Amino acid sequence: MRVGHEATGTDSGPSDAPSMRDEQRPPAADEMALGLRLLRDGPVSDAHHLLLLASGALWRTDVARSREAAVHATLAAWSAGDRDGYLTALDALCPGAGHPDGNPSAEENSSPTDAFWRAYRDGMTSVLHGDFARANALLVPLLNALKTRQEASRLLSAGTIALMLGDLATARQTLGAALAAARSEGASALLPRVLEHLAYAELRAGRYHQARAHAEAGLEAACRQPHRNAAAGLSAVLALAASIAGDPATVATHARSALRTAHAHGLSQARTLAEWARARGELSDGNAEQAAARLAPLVRAGPRQGHFGLRMMAVPCYVEAAVLAGHDGDAEVEQLIDQYARWASQGADPAAPAVVLRCRALVADDEHSEDLFTAALTHHEAVDSPYEHARTHLAYGMWLRRRRRPVEARPQLRAAVVGFDHCGADVWSGYADAELRAAGETPTVAPDPGPGPAPLTTLTPQQLRIARSVARGATNREVARQLSISTRTVEYHLRNIFTRLGVRSRVALARHPQISMSSP
Repeated sequence: MRVGHEATGTDSGPSDAPSMRDEQRPPAADEMALGLRLLRDGPVSDAHHLLLLASGALWRTDVARSREAAVHATLAAWSAGDRDGYLTALDALCPGAGHPDGNPSAEENSSPTDAFWRAYRDGMTSVLHGDFARANALLVPLLNALKTRQEASRLLSAGTIALMLGDLATARQTLGAALAAARSEGASALLPRVLEHLAYAELRAGRYHQARAHAEAGLEAACRQPHRNAAAGLSAVLALAASIAGDPATVATHARSALRTAHAHGLSQARTLAEWARARGELSDGNAEQAAARLAPLVRAGPRQGHFGLRMMAVPCYVEAAVLAGHDGDAEVEQLIDQYARWASQGADPAAPAVVLRCRALVADDEHSEDLFTAALTHHEAVDSPYEHARTHLAYGMWLRRRRRPVEARPQLRAAVVGFDHCGADVWSGYADAELRAAGETPTVAPDPGPGPAPLTTLTPQQLRIARSVARGATNREVARQLSISTRTVEYHLRNIFTRLGVRSRVALARHPQISMSSP
């Protein structure tokens, strides 16, 4: 998966089929063809090495082709979580002092194309070094120039630059335009990558239903190619979306699918997202200790660490899990919050400053926590981040309830339920609703029914078929295929089934006495 980074203006690579007999092809062409094939469907570290070799060999004879190989080498390094390899591939775009002749040519100093690539190299290098002011100054003009070309590949490049800069609104808008252009152009080979990036942008923006819809479409397109590396990335996005808007069984299914390929092909980003999804599912299920243990390697430095571009994003989830597991006094937790605060100050994520305050509130003493929660909510009001905003309301409400202040907790918990409903975070809506009931409020979601007559007669025959399939473990897509209906229709019926039977999740549906005893 290449979420957060993409080729800039060089999206067309050579066909997998050789255009001439192998013995007649130059070695650089062989290296590039194999590197591109592995980037789609093989170990990405191997792809990175081959593409760098091809880039160096082509520099003297075909600069454009050399840069194309270098760009794809950056994609391979990003997928592998190889920070140094990524920087090396960026340097190969404009060798400079590493030029084969020992110094740049006059053309390199004056060509607009060379100026573009130098700005791209320096801008992306600045992102990795945390200098977002310089990165914005260098990359925003490139982004705007790419957006003027209404081509799918250019729009994809512009959208992924916006993702790298943390401009989620621009990323979603531009990648949506890229999707429309790819479909209009019939660019089927580009669809999995566009949908992968768009799904990730929706995910980061807290639009979980949209993220799931785009990831499902992308997974279908990737499996037709086949592009197993993209499929792994899309499965990881689906797992992360399900950890917010699904259930533990769905999270586990998508995470396993992502991890099978991620481990085999060295896909650090897909692995990190999948493990993060599993941890979030465990946290929403009340297993904070396990969630903290799963997240710890992803946020710490060390041999099992997560992807360098995602590490800071997982810190708030780890902090919350650690606090709920009783580790809030650990020095490591506060050190990670300090690291996250430094990252947030760079402008990489618009919601991050508010989340920093929430994290500090969770570990502060009672005298200061309330002021920090209040400040966090004030910051949220200025940013469109519905999921994180709701998480802060929930954390504050839980903090108040545990200090025997239920009357003050209820408004925070109500706001959390509404916020989670707004962004489709069904799992967390149920979690907040349970906290609200514990604070003395009448439940907004009916509790699971106990043994006795179940209202199966309130279900239509179609709903009953869907309920039985889901209870047996089928995903929405599998049910849709079985019944020849759309996944949106399955989702619509499933929401009504949950309401009519008084359950909140697929797990509860599977445990419902009458559903589990009913014949298929």
